[in-house]
Amino acid sequence: MVRTSASSLRSASVARHVRPAMGPRNADPIARMNLRPSPHISADALAAGKRALVMDAAWASATGALSGGVVLVAFALTLGAGPLEVGLLAAIPFIAQIAQLPGIALVERIRQRKKMGVIAVTLARVLILGLALLPALPMRELQLPLLVLAQLFISLLGSAAACAINSWFHQLLPAERLGAFFARRLLVASVVACVSILSVGLLVDFLPSDARLNPYSLVFAAAGIAGLASSYYLARTPEPTMPMSTPGGSLWGMLRGPFRDPNFAPLLVLLGAWNLAANLAAPFLTVYLIQQLNYGLSTVTTLWVTSQLANAFTLYIWGRLSDRMSNKAVLAVAFPIYFACTLGLVFAAPGSSGGMRLGYLYVLHIVMGAASGGISLATGNLGLKLAPKEQGTAYLASIGMVAALAGGTAPLAGGVLAEWFASSELSVVLRWSSVAQTKEVSVLSFAHWEFLFAISALLGLYVMHALSRIKEGNEYSERAVIQELAFEALRTVNHLSSIGGVLGSVFPFERLSRGLYQRLPRSRRLARVALQRRAARAAKARRSTVRKPE
Repeated sequence: MVRTSASSLRSASVARHVRPAMGPRNADPIARMNLRPSPHISADALAAGKRALVMDAAWASATGALSGGVVLVAFALTLGAGPLEVGLLAAIPFIAQIAQLPGIALVERIRQRKKMGVIAVTLARVLILGLALLPALPMRELQLPLLVLAQLFISLLGSAAACAINSWFHQLLPAERLGAFFARRLLVASVVACVSILSVGLLVDFLPSDARLNPYSLVFAAAGIAGLASSYYLARTPEPTMPMSTPGGSLWGMLRGPFRDPNFAPLLVLLGAWNLAANLAAPFLTVYLIQQLNYGLSTVTTLWVTSQLANAFTLYIWGRLSDRMSNKAVLAVAFPIYFACTLGLVFAAPGSSGGMRLGYLYVLHIVMGAASGGISLATGNLGLKLAPKEQGTAYLASIGMVAALAGGTAPLAGGVLAEWFASSELSVVLRWSSVAQTKEVSVLSFAHWEFLFAISALLGLYVMHALSRIKEGNEYSERAVIQELAFEALRTVNHLSSIGGVLGSVFPFERLSRGLYQRLPRSRRLARVALQRRAARAAKARRSTVRKPE
């Protein structure tokens, strides 16, 4: 009798998601896999949910690295894709954001964001698993169209899921130390993605040439399995009950709200400009490295890993800066660095020395990776910070809609421009003529993809103008952010290296002298203060003596 009563009480406790007698590690896995929202999220459940979100990010990043980005472009090039097809593949994830329109209505109707998000991402990952069969398709002419079609459905499902998941996370995660949590989550995701994509480059480049398509079957199969593992951990994250929104509002009325909000609309303009400028050239960097600079996939993936390692190394620093100062201050430094490196790609000319050029590309990827880490962290935090809690779904969906318009247009325009610039070249030539000889030196040359990099860098100027209109709170100068960035980097280096003070020269002398003064012995400090006071009294006495004759 007592045993039956205890069992019923335990079942009721699990149903209410309240586990006072069980820690999150010993809780029933089936109970934690419940897809329904809970009216109460305990501190232990929230901590367990955060750990599950870190694991979800790790597996999801493996899925993205193995089935998108560099790998997807390299696979498409193997199938015979041109600039327009590459631009279309890059634009599909942004165009698919249109799925957020019915996603908003569905979230508001069923009010179960966790169920909707987990089911949608799981279906997308099943499709990724199905891509493993594409290289074995006997009709070669259908492989590229089927790849584009599969990417469209995968992106549509992912977009619909993101609408629910973003609103879910927006309510679940407290605003305090949000930057530090997402920095840790992105750090783990970056490390896993690096290992995954590096293995793909080695696998593809070192197999026999007659089996070039076969490795992609293994890659997409691994991506699908990793995606299913990500769905499992996502399902273990608790969801709070969705708050009631203002009744009587239409879908379009909900979407108009963020654009009319004077504090949120400048953020939408900024994100639109950023997506347009960055995605005009970024999707074609892999094509540029493989086709114009003639690098293999292993070299391209190594460059990508270098960029991601720089991203991961600086995420902790960016997170601390965003929490201590502001996200706008982080962007004021990260944006110029990113676009300067984009323009720097123009100088990686095919005619330069191979070793020097590769080293130059490694430096550019390191700096761009560090800057992009700060940009992704700060822009995500700004969206979560400026969006009202009770209208998080519509506000965060408006970010997706702006990204869809700008990010979907940019790669298509980039593909068209790349086709047009394919046979064009612009050179700045210095000519030296004398009686003995005439010599010409090409100082600067733009050809094909390099035009896109230069245009992207020019558009970055408007991104900086749009950033100046953001109002987040306290304003910080770029100089202050750079000093804090160097200070955080110095702290990190001091943990990793026995060489101290390697970055000391970046600090103002006034701060350094103040720190040295505080380290003086107490007797010497008192003596210095006494001398300063005596000098002040003497100066005052001299001034009074001068005034007496008057």
